[in-house]
Amino acid sequence: MSAAPAVLNVSAYLFTALTDAAQLRGPLRERAVAAGLKGTIILAEEGINLFLAGAAEPLRAYLDELRADPRFALLRATESWSSAQPFRKMLVRLKREIIRMDRPTIRPAEGRAPAVSPETLRRWLDQGHDDAGREVVMLDTRNAFEVDDGAFEGALDWRLKRFTQFPDAVAAHRGELRNKTVVSYCTGGIRCEKAALVLREEGIEAWQLDGGILGWFAAQGQAHYRGDCFVFDERVAVDSALAPATEA
Repeated sequence: MSAAPAVLNVSAYLFTALTDAAQLRGPLRERAVAAGLKGTIILAEEGINLFLAGAAEPLRAYLDELRADPRFALLRATESWSSAQPFRKMLVRLKREIIRMDRPTIRPAEGRAPAVSPETLRRWLDQGHDDAGREVVMLDTRNAFEVDDGAFEGALDWRLKRFTQFPDAVAAHRGELRNKTVVSYCTGGIRCEKAALVLREEGIEAWQLDGGILGWFAAQGQAHYRGDCFVFDERVAVDSALAPATEA
């Protein structure tokens, strides 16, 4: 009988104003290394995005310490497990955006688009329409190579090469989305914070799936989804049980 997975993996993001991102870089990395963690933290003026792995107790303590800063108090983490450490290093990077779109007017920290919970979306998909009777369209905002590992049944896939192409793709396809309830989704939710705002700017009734695919897996498992979910670490992809898809 194989041993239970011992490495906790977390992903989390938060759009929050950080005027001192450069000053946070050193202390955040030092504390992570001291806790035995590996992964990547991205800092920008618009917020924080992180993917970390390590022993459960120090990792959760690290997140609690991070939340002690009022700017990070609302940080929510999605947890999964693996038998091996999926990261090689501990990196803290400064970037212009925590998820690049190159649309500076799109600022989720100033007001996010409405989110739909996995429970509500499951009901909509089961019944074939939203609660107002409108057709529900799932829109994948990820890059094409990510979609190839798995996606929601019948979801729109615009074969994006990079997220910066999304606004132009919306403009090209907005006629197809009018008078429908569009639910945008991505791996953990961060891309849809911006994607749903762009959709709404184009007059589309858009929602974002709260927690993304990882949150869906945690709440609803494989329902209405086919395949695995690509992740940007050595696990490559996770299945609907949030276990590495490459592990037996």
